[in-house]
Amino acid sequence: MSDFSSPPNSNELFRIEGKIYTHDAYPLSSQFLVGTKIIVNYGQYFGFLRADGSFEVSNLPAGTYVVEVSNDNFFYDPIRVDINAKGKIRARKVNYIQLTEVKQMNYPLKFKAKTPFKYFQVRESWKATDFLFNPMVLMMVLPLFFIMVLPRMINPNDLEAQKKELQNLPKLNDMSELPELSEMMTNWLGTGKAPPAKGKAVSKKNK
Repeated sequence: MSDFSSPPNSNELFRIEGKIYTHDAYPLSSQFLVGTKIIVNYGQYFGFLRADGSFEVSNLPAGTYVVEVSNDNFFYDPIRVDINAKGKIRARKVNYIQLTEVKQMNYPLKFKAKTPFKYFQVRESWKATDFLFNPMVLMMVLPLFFIMVLPRMINPNDLEAQKKELQNLPKLNDMSELPELSEMMTNWLGTGKAPPAKGKAVSKKNK
């Protein structure tokens, strides 16, 4: 590993070779070859593709280089290339988070397209569910549902039974028979006992 980090001892020049692969759904075309560019060290050196997708960047002194593929339609991961003074080349994956981590890759370089770029967002199409789940539509449909459907779901026998229960409840013919709330509270607080019903007191006076 020290061979790659040591400074060059000669003025000998080297070259980086590799090949570009497109996405499986997109064949290698002349438009792709013309629009693709190899960038070394963020623009310090450049390279172009041959007809078969291969490339060569020459006249490079020993050192460390970051090789990138510039294309308008596809994304490629960059690769770091180390060239020592003896011309030995090592390729490794670029890791901007853990710089000391070394994951070696094959040489000559092989760039494979990961995913096509998406510059435009697909316009949303109209769906029937958008209309049904609209809040205004729900406000109109739900009351109709309660009025039209729920009465049919209720058993009529249950309604008749409820009517009979209401009819069997005792009726209060005279409101005077109900005790007053103020008298009940004063008697509870004073004696701790509930007061007699008002109707009973009236009946005793009458006697």
